[in-house]
Amino acid sequence: MTLWTSAEAAAATGGRATTDWVAEGVSIDTRTLRAGDLFVALTAARDGHDFVAQALENGAAAALVSRVPDGISADAPLLIVPDVQTGLEALGRAARARTSAKVIGITGSVGKTSTKEMMRTVLAAHGAVHAAEASYNNHWGVPLTLARMPRETEFAVIEIGMNQPGEIAPLSKMARPHVALVTIVAPAHLEAFESIDGIAHEKASIFDGLETGGTAIWNGDVPTCGILQANAEKRAAMHLSFGLSDSCDMRVVSIRDENGVSVAQARYAGAEMLYKIDAPGRHFALNGAAVLATCEVLGLDRALSLAAIGRWHPGAGRGAHVTVMLDGADPAATLALFDDAYNANPASMAASLTVLADAPVQNDIGRVSRGRRIAVLGDMKELGPTGPELHAALADLAATSRLDKVHCVGPLMRSLHAALPKERRGLWTETAQDMAAQLPRHLDAGDVVMVKGSLSMGLARVVDAIQNMGEGGPHAPVEGS
Repeated sequence: MTLWTSAEAAAATGGRATTDWVAEGVSIDTRTLRAGDLFVALTAARDGHDFVAQALENGAAAALVSRVPDGISADAPLLIVPDVQTGLEALGRAARARTSAKVIGITGSVGKTSTKEMMRTVLAAHGAVHAAEASYNNHWGVPLTLARMPRETEFAVIEIGMNQPGEIAPLSKMARPHVALVTIVAPAHLEAFESIDGIAHEKASIFDGLETGGTAIWNGDVPTCGILQANAEKRAAMHLSFGLSDSCDMRVVSIRDENGVSVAQARYAGAEMLYKIDAPGRHFALNGAAVLATCEVLGLDRALSLAAIGRWHPGAGRGAHVTVMLDGADPAATLALFDDAYNANPASMAASLTVLADAPVQNDIGRVSRGRRIAVLGDMKELGPTGPELHAALADLAATSRLDKVHCVGPLMRSLHAALPKERRGLWTETAQDMAAQLPRHLDAGDVVMVKGSLSMGLARVVDAIQNMGEGGPHAPVEGS
């Protein structure tokens, strides 16, 4: 399928094509580039121009560059522009302009990616959906996602994030969503903002990019919802809130866990909706309500939407649930792993710890007769000077008091480790590698284990170590029981 011709790309960017070419995709990484992709030589940690030769050898249709790289022949397929980042943004705007797709923009301190994926699953029941395969939500991720959008797209889901003030509005104006959604406002990136109100104003700026006649949807349960509502009323033709509060337009009236499945009932415009999410957790059910509100605004078939949302489940690092078989000769000898190792801030920690505290354990199947709820927590980054205090405060959560052990990874998590009562205080290690080496002998069949922390902590190593327990045969005696 043709995504860009050289003539279209040149017209979009104002660049010069050295020869005629046709691209079927857009790539910024030679490691994942597919034959037929347009390679975009971004300059970030490394200069993408250094990889143009490799990209062309790997089958790239052409390369978007700001200069002809050394060693590249004069007849190589190139699109030469003054600045590669600006050229990528121009491609994104052109792709957005040529499609008739309904575009949904999503931001929030927590749950952007899982809500994007939930939205993708539900909208796929109604038509052709385009969304990034990863968390491409920054200054290059949003234009890249747009530039990859096929003309025939019927629904596009664009995730928009931020690290600094002033980042969301320009990206929203590039995406021009018909519906803009804020999942939640919570302490995250506090190093760059003076207060939670500052974060709320930044999140609310996603409404600045709404198309004429567009809809703003926001979380009506957060203390800063007034800030979200004020900008929604200013920028949107239609605006509505979702949440548990009586005042919410899409109100979730009940959530219950049935064998690891969240069953929720919501009320919108006088109609009752019963829906399921294939994962436990109030936060998933609430974001599901936002997805269903979006479908209502778009006028989509309600029955199809309700059926489709039940097919979504979180992916690796986003709350995925894995059953680890510890003994091939005994099918009952398992432990449950919640892989939530991709991201963390105080709000998402509280939500995930609640899921863990509510999770059922299995008794009398391991060497420790009683199944345990065990958390392995890594540092939450970008919290500024309040970081140690916010980490220690996790010890005071009601959910934490219902856990059996909390193991901690990283210098900031030392504050939580010290604040925990002795009976719940587990291991503390500086690195995920050290925790991965020690943790398995502290786990047993029947346990439920959650691993969560900021991505840079590398807790995927711990997840791998737990999963590998199912491949290593007999285990050492359980310690710390």
